[in-house]
Amino acid sequence: MSLLSRGICRGLLVAGATLLATSAFAQMEIKVIAPAAPGGGWDQTARSIQQALIAEKLVKNAQVINIAGAGGTVGLAQFVNGAKGDGNQLMVNGFVMVGAILMNKSPVSLSQITPIARITEETQVMVVPANSPIKTAKDLAELVKKDVAKVTFAGGSAGGVDHIMAALFVGAAGADASKVNYVAFSGGGESLAAILGGKVTAGISGYGEYEGQIKAGKLRAIGVTSPQRLPNADVPTFKELSIDLVLTNWRSVFGAPGISDAQKKTLAELVDKLVKSNSWKDILKQKGWDDAYLPGEPFAKFLADEQTRVGNVMKTVGLVK
Repeated sequence: MSLLSRGICRGLLVAGATLLATSAFAQMEIKVIAPAAPGGGWDQTARSIQQALIAEKLVKNAQVINIAGAGGTVGLAQFVNGAKGDGNQLMVNGFVMVGAILMNKSPVSLSQITPIARITEETQVMVVPANSPIKTAKDLAELVKKDVAKVTFAGGSAGGVDHIMAALFVGAAGADASKVNYVAFSGGGESLAAILGGKVTAGISGYGEYEGQIKAGKLRAIGVTSPQRLPNADVPTFKELSIDLVLTNWRSVFGAPGISDAQKKTLAELVDKLVKSNSWKDILKQKGWDDAYLPGEPFAKFLADEQTRVGNVMKTVGLVK
């Protein structure tokens, strides 16, 4: 066989393998579990995954299922008990669930499901209503120092990144972090209504979730948790205000418990194609999320380290004993 013929054959084999992989995905009907109410970060992530999978024709169909409650641990329990061996399901979770498992003394854990990849990272923001007398994060820190009980923070689930951020802010302001007055909401829509309605002093979430309200002038952003200022956002970092608070909220996807190595490989390849697609890159820009793709074993190691780190932070600020 000539070199040219060999080259053509090799090319056909590669093309054939790619086609087989693509057609295998194309027949998949994926369920994306968002273990939270509609409107929050996990729900937005799940719906963004659904949108990109369909736009890129990577799967036949993608359905989002919301299961709210207890910082995602209700959804986690259902996933552990009801999805065993199902290679057509992905669950969105992340930093929030690591803390919620500890806070809620959850009988199920992340070790019971199959890590696939970390996919995004997001800077946190603290906001107040536009008509609030609080103009800066330093103003809020002074109020906290004066009487921690009178300052209420709204955010996502108890023990999640928003709760931890509130406790860290209180501690950085010089008050007792274990006495943080935090009001947990299971969905972003509910917490936003509480902030806009003046039911709480300040709100905490990922910057992307409140960006529209900030730019519309309905919310005032008083600080972000990134080490440097965000591009296209005129909001000071806590660091530049001499408030020791740097934090990012990561999100990931897991497969069901008890899936085979072949099923895990298929899901990993599907997520790899997803995060490298133009549709996904466009979504990251729209949402203000950072690409934090970390697959396979490196993600499993990161997860183990993060569980230790989050547990230590939560003990330090008095959220768990």
